[in-house]
Formats: sequence, structure tokens, C-alpha cells
Amino acid sequence: MASRDVVSYDTPLSRALKVLAGLFLALYLVWTLLPFFVMFVSSFKDLLEAFKLPAVGDWAGITVFFEFTPTFKHYTSLFTENSFGTYILNSLIAAGGSAVISVIFGSLAAYSLSRVDFRGKQDLFFWIISTRMAPVVAVMVPLYAIFRSLDLVGTLPGLILAYTTFNLPFAIWILKGFFDNVPFAIEEAQMVDGSTRFQAFRSILPLVAPGIGAFVVLCILFAWNDFLFAAIIGSGGAKTLPVATRELVQPQNIQWGSIMAAGVVTTAPMMLLGLVIRKYLVTGLTMGAVKE
Repeated sequence: MASRDVVSYDTPLSRALKVLAGLFLALYLVWTLLPFFVMFVSSFKDLLEAFKLPAVGDWAGITVFFEFTPTFKHYTSLFTENSFGTYILNSLIAAGGSAVISVIFGSLAAYSLSRVDFRGKQDLFFWIISTRMAPVVAVMVPLYAIFRSLDLVGTLPGLILAYTTFNLPFAIWILKGFFDNVPFAIEEAQMVDGSTRFQAFRSILPLVAPGIGAFVVLCILFAWNDFLFAAIIGSGGAKTLPVATRELVQPQNIQWGSIMAAGVVTTAPMMLLGLVIRKYLVTGLTMGAVKE
């Protein structure tokens, strides 16, 4: 039997590329995580300690950044003086409500577009996704006028409806790809056994559950981090965390400690959510990417 030469890929060029890739990832992690680290540490500092900086070029003096007495007064102030508990609840209701409504109606519409053929189907699908392409500022004025006439400005139902306006087309577009990847034979077998179309639809939902879960997370992230809708549509009675944080910046006083604490309160839940479901998020986002 003729021997085969073993090809080695461990060349100087490949080793150099691995080192460069490692350096790039390390720099990217520092660039990404350093602002969050500074924000987190500064939220426990007094105002004077937060602005202690070493002299320019004095790298040994970087330890001054860690020389402080921890205090929780900024977090206490958020919840006792600035009603951040109410704003967290508003953010949860607005983000969760919009995600649930978008998933329910979006999955029904996406399933219909995936399984039913009719004239103008592609044009309708393009029109649906084109509404998501419009800049938020372009539709804010007419939306505000409509919501004001319906007395929805400054209310949580109005804010949920505003988020759903942009989340629903996205839901239909994303979820249709998931349903396209499920073989129609599964539903045919269900209907042959006497199931209705809706029962057959429900039977395949577990197969697209990772995709639906990934979309729910994206909807929650969009609504949780939104500022423009919350500032205009939700102004007053439906104030959310980003708007409440912005109001800590006042002409006569900028509450840096409270702003840092508010930043931690705003970002920590979403970062924790992403870490907990990262495995399912990747699985869901890659569903429908490969056509069988």
C-alpha cells in the first residue's frame, strides 16, 4: 500500500495568524468590556473619588482608580428619590408586552406566508418588511399624531403598540424563515389523522421554539434599550429606564454617580439574559439559514 504524505498546517504563517487573531480578540475584549467595568466601579464611588486620575504617562499611578471606599448611596438614591423601581417595571411591561404580541401575531402571519400560495404573496411580504426599513424618525410625527388623537401618549398600552409597530414586521420576516425550514409533511400527517390546520400549526411550534425564543430576546432588547419611542410616545406616565437616566443630566447638576448606577441597572439584566440563553440564542438565530 502506497504511503501518503501527511500535510502539516502548522507553518510559521499559520502560527503568526493565530497570534494576530489572539491579539485582536484580546484588544476587542478590552475595548468592549472596559467601559462597562469603569461604569460598574464608578457607580460605587463618591463624586470626588470618581474623578481621581493619574498624571498623563504615569502608568504606575493607575492604582488610584481602585483606591476608594465603596458606597451604595447612588443605588439607594435611584430607588428612593428617583422612583427607578417604577421605571424598571414600565420597561419590563413595555418590552415583554410588545414581544408577546409580536410573537403571537407574527407567527400566525409568518406561517400563513410560508404555507399558503396566493397572488401577490412576494409583493405583500416585501411591503411588510419595507415598513421595518423606514427610519424611526420618519414615522414618529404621524405616529405621535395618531396616538395623541387616541389618548395613547404617555400610557403603557401606547408604548407597547409603538414597539409592536416596528417589531411585528421583523417578527414576520424572521419567523417565516423558521417555518420554511420545517417539512410540510409533518402537518400533512397531522391533518390526515383528522387535525385542523390550526392544530397542525400548533404541532410544529416546538420545532421552531428556539427561533421564536431568539426573536423574543431580540424584541426585548430593542424595546428595553429604546430611547426615542419612550421619550416621545411614553413621555409622562410610561417613562422607561433610558429616559429616566437621561433626566439625571440637568443644566445645573450632572449626577455622575447616579448615572453610572442607572447604567448598571439598565445593562445588567440584558447582559445576564444574554449569558443565560446564549446557547439557545445562537441555535435560534441559525435556524432556517440552510435550506435542505
